Amino acid sequence: MKLYTFFRSSASFRVRIALNHKGIAYDQAFVSLPKAEHLGDAFRQVSAQGLVPVLDDDKHVLTQSLAIMEYLDEVHPGPKLLPVDPFERAYVRAMSQIIACEVHPLNNLRVLKHVRKTYGLNEDGVNSWYRHWIAEGFAMMEAHLVANKLSGRYCLREQLTMADCCLVPQVLNAQRFDCDLSAFPTVMAIHEALLRLPAVQAALPAAQADATP
Repeated sequence: MKLYTFFRSSASFRVRIALNHKGIAYDQAFVSLPKAEHLGDAFRQVSAQGLVPVLDDDKHVLTQSLAIMEYLDEVHPGPKLLPVDPFERAYVRAMSQIIACEVHPLNNLRVLKHVRKTYGLNEDGVNSWYRHWIAEGFAMMEAHLVANKLSGRYCLREQLTMADCCLVPQVLNAQRFDCDLSAFPTVMAIHEALLRLPAVQAALPAAQADATP
């Protein structure tokens, strides 16, 4: 199994956590986003979308992190990333989508580059954009966790799920941009618990072979 990844890609980070947690061995093929390798012809032949992560399991080539994680859960043994109960599955999917669909798309590298170029923003302006959408999105995350009363050590009690795989990368990204996360105690308590897990530690950007300062 081969994962096309970039060490700082949040979406790739999610899948690394999922693979590690399920105990699935995989090789990594590094695709540098700053060097625009994801837009080159060689990578476009792997995935026409030109995005990481891509997972090649020797049978299929899969794209989009949430779809990859659900596929892994359905075809591989090991701890489940989605619970059995239908409502709890919907709860986990909703939390995952708040992060992957509401927060992350507004703050990923290509959007920040577009905002900087199109609107002539300096670094402070780009950071202000980033922090605004982090505050909006994290408020949704905190509200979702508090309202449903299903969280415990992790987003769903003691079971690491797809939602947790999404949460850690998003928090670390927010911390990189010096966002104030003090208003989200439930999110941050879960994040701190997850950071203690070997599966998460092995997936951290700094632990990847392509990591650069």
